Amino acid sequence: MNHTSRSPYENDAENGAATAGPVELWHQTFHELLDGIARSTDPFGMTAPIVHAQLAWAAHPKELSDRLVSLSSDLWRLQQHTLNRLFGLPDTDPIPVTEGDARFADPAWTDLPTFDLMKEWYLAFTRHTQDMLYDTPGMSEKDRERAAFWWRNWLNAVAPTNYLFTNPVALRKAMETHGESLARGFRNFLDDLKAGDVRMTDPDDFKVGENLATTPGAVVMRNRLLELIHYAPTQAKVHTQPVVIVTPWINKFYVLDLAPKKSMIRYLLDQGLDVFITSWKNPDASMRDVTFDDYLLEGVHAAVETARALTGAPKVHAVGYCIGGTALAMYMAWANRRFAPDEVPVADWTLLTTLIDFRAPGEIEVFIDESSVRSLCDAMAQKGYLDGKEMAASFRLLRSNSLIWNYVVNGWLYGETPPPFDVLYWNMDATRMPQAMHGWYLRELYLHNKLIKPDALTVAGEPLDLHRITQPLYAVAAEDDHIAPWQQAFRIHRHLAGEKRFVLSSSGHILGIVNPVVTPPKRSYRAAEVHRADRAEGWLAHNDAQPGSWWEDWMAWLKPRAGKLVKARPAATADFPELAPAPGGYVMER
Repeated sequence: MNHTSRSPYENDAENGAATAGPVELWHQTFHELLDGIARSTDPFGMTAPIVHAQLAWAAHPKELSDRLVSLSSDLWRLQQHTLNRLFGLPDTDPIPVTEGDARFADPAWTDLPTFDLMKEWYLAFTRHTQDMLYDTPGMSEKDRERAAFWWRNWLNAVAPTNYLFTNPVALRKAMETHGESLARGFRNFLDDLKAGDVRMTDPDDFKVGENLATTPGAVVMRNRLLELIHYAPTQAKVHTQPVVIVTPWINKFYVLDLAPKKSMIRYLLDQGLDVFITSWKNPDASMRDVTFDDYLLEGVHAAVETARALTGAPKVHAVGYCIGGTALAMYMAWANRRFAPDEVPVADWTLLTTLIDFRAPGEIEVFIDESSVRSLCDAMAQKGYLDGKEMAASFRLLRSNSLIWNYVVNGWLYGETPPPFDVLYWNMDATRMPQAMHGWYLRELYLHNKLIKPDALTVAGEPLDLHRITQPLYAVAAEDDHIAPWQQAFRIHRHLAGEKRFVLSSSGHILGIVNPVVTPPKRSYRAAEVHRADRAEGWLAHNDAQPGSWWEDWMAWLKPRAGKLVKARPAATADFPELAPAPGGYVMER
């Protein structure tokens, strides 16, 4: 056979690449090399935005000089404050502590001159650094936020509160306990080191199936992705239409079935509703090729069909929480394409702190760009999955003072044992995500925001268009949610044709949802119908907050739609026997 030597440029052209000259090829190769180095040494892009910010300020000398004048003014006031404190003269803090910053709450940080000055100088440089980063000229808003985020985490890490000899409270406790607090702190440190995490609560305080997830029920369907739990009724009669809850697979389902008084599941049962819930398999490397199509067909659709078959109801009420809500929205678009209008198996639906428009996904956006997603996908390709602990660590960085350093200081420096807290235990009980599914989810939704684009995504053989969804929706968001910001969750009403009711709960991503009815009320909510022309700020201004739990408003909306009352069905039947008692086996997998 004749082998002809061919130019690399001809090979490139043959493979569809544009013909390039030597200079262009050199530039391309050089940038690919730099990109490879950046991905290997800085996969989350921490360094680049900070360097860009420094270069941007250097390129804007006038703005830089204005900032330096402002800094020098504060530094001059700090020097006078320092002299006054050194001479024992009373003086107010020139840089006050931000409201809500509990790090410097102890009077020692004000009464003792040395620690007061340490606090003030730290706050001065911290404030100016953060303000400058947020106002960096010549940078995009996203790059400014990324730079400020990573600098903020570094500044939080070097706070004087985090170290023994610069923390007057830790030193006082050590003297008062004759060193016992330091001994306990060292034991806590070793326990955290063994656990590979800064623990937020003692895992020995809780056990799933004993003091968490104790609502009686049965696993009535199991496949490679999920166990479907059907709960035993607490009322003699139940509404005909069952409730199927699609939980997020990022964490385990029992956040909705914590202690009995907090359990949404028990509340729904006591309201005479027939409840099913998904408990997802904790994937390992053998599930690396599981796709989002599989999650929709073998997960959401299988759960809905099982609930219909077991109860004999033609339609269900579907509930989706967080990423489970995003999957449910995709399922609703899929079902409205797959089935005739009167044969869609979901009559109405509820979304809890759910994003379908990922244009501004909140603070998590600092982790989302082409480079970081590519690096994450490369790492998942090696293991076959994303470890939930890695994702949990990223979320904790979004609130590093309250979710990391608070536990370091109290546990390691003060020697305190964290109090039992079921929500924090659940938060530490992380799960994994299959490589193929999670990589697709990050690229198609977070990076390219395709779900809101009609027919841009094809899932399980059907192009998705949210505008086809006509079933009534009850959507809940939370005021302080940094994972699914409420203003962004509000935007779902622009993409749906059916009737919509929007609810804004106080608190955050978890406690805004796990919000039981108590007397006196602990929280509040706003609720009203929403229309396509409404905007978040206008809707907020026209709807006053009322004390109490949105659960009651939800029941007033849902129960009249849930059908007549019939004799309560048992958790398991002859056709759907009990495969395991609730909470099942998948939830126990580590």
